[in-house]
Amino acid sequence: MLAIFKNLKGDKAIWGVVALLALFSFLPVYSASTNLVYVNGDGTTLGHLVKHAVLLFLGFGIIYAVHKIPTHYFKGLSIIAMPIVILLLIYTLTVETRIGGVTANRWIKIPLVGVNFQTSTLAAVVLMIWIARYLTKIKDAKITFKESILPLWLPVALVVLLILPENFSTAAIISLMVLVLCFLGGYPLKYLFAIVATGIVFAGMFLFVLFKAPEVLPDRAGTWKSRIETFIHPEQADKDDLHQLTLAQIAVAEGGVVGKGAGKSVMKNMLSQSTSDFIFAIIIEEYGLLGGGALLFFYLLLLFRIVVVAHSSKTVFSKLLVIGVGLPIVFQAFINMAVVVQLFPVTGQPLPLISMGGTSIWMTCMAIGIVLSASNRKENLEEESHGIDETNPLEVLSGQL
Repeated sequence: MLAIFKNLKGDKAIWGVVALLALFSFLPVYSASTNLVYVNGDGTTLGHLVKHAVLLFLGFGIIYAVHKIPTHYFKGLSIIAMPIVILLLIYTLTVETRIGGVTANRWIKIPLVGVNFQTSTLAAVVLMIWIARYLTKIKDAKITFKESILPLWLPVALVVLLILPENFSTAAIISLMVLVLCFLGGYPLKYLFAIVATGIVFAGMFLFVLFKAPEVLPDRAGTWKSRIETFIHPEQADKDDLHQLTLAQIAVAEGGVVGKGAGKSVMKNMLSQSTSDFIFAIIIEEYGLLGGGALLFFYLLLLFRIVVVAHSSKTVFSKLLVIGVGLPIVFQAFINMAVVVQLFPVTGQPLPLISMGGTSIWMTCMAIGIVLSASNRKENLEEESHGIDETNPLEVLSGQL
């Protein structure tokens, strides 16, 4: 065990924050799992706790394995993984799965082990690595929009459009993160402004159709419409649509400054997603404003260390890679918290490393492992291709960079 700790490389603060978040997660997960057991009749509280522990244990195994990989290897891995991810997303749309009372085409079942895998979480990480690789490749070149369509915007469009029908919020987050990464990576601003303007026009058209003729959109369009209306006009919302948000508000109000204490939440047995989407409400109810504030502090600390690692990285690819895979973790946490206090419409985004989940935990851990890998390679000089064909994953993975 001591040998393992000695082999932990990279930013120690990130290791510490991630470990603290994971350890803390056992308290709200064990408490909120009573909803699954006594309301939904699903398993036992101990069983859910053990499952969460196993997922986190495997997640930390992923962090450890990934953080040992030299950062530039991810260039070649993204070339191999991108077509696989596209195929998985296409296949996912053909598979209907029911999890936690929700039926959607978001998951596929991993053969033999029987674990449900949400392909969009893997697609988000792979896409960010792909974009970081491309932006590094063109960093000193003048390019036109036409030249970047196939290597950059086509993969982005495919990933977003394949996720959009069943997971609007994830598609929107990925789109925003892509724009942020392209901006930081020096992609021509005039093209980015044109893309944003086009996106705004299409978003306006989409909203018009959503509210005027939702029947022509995917089945989940009704859910999107309801969530937006509930957020904008809560006083006019249907009682059923407003019910969960009202319960979350009650949980926050009941928590006060110091909370009711561990395991003493009342709303956990009424909130339908108390172990995932609304777990932050249970945390505030049990640990109060102090507990919620402490959790927010640790996510802000994680964001700070991600920025520090990116700034101190010696290669352009490492800088972009850290921002690309690290920023979405914290952004997702902020969205989850904002939903609970009604600063943002309901999105269905879990609280990273806290919410009880499945493969989303593993993909978060993969992203953290990549950040740690970059923080462990500070001694690398500014990368140069040295004649290596970066479109050939075998050459990239040869380690000759």
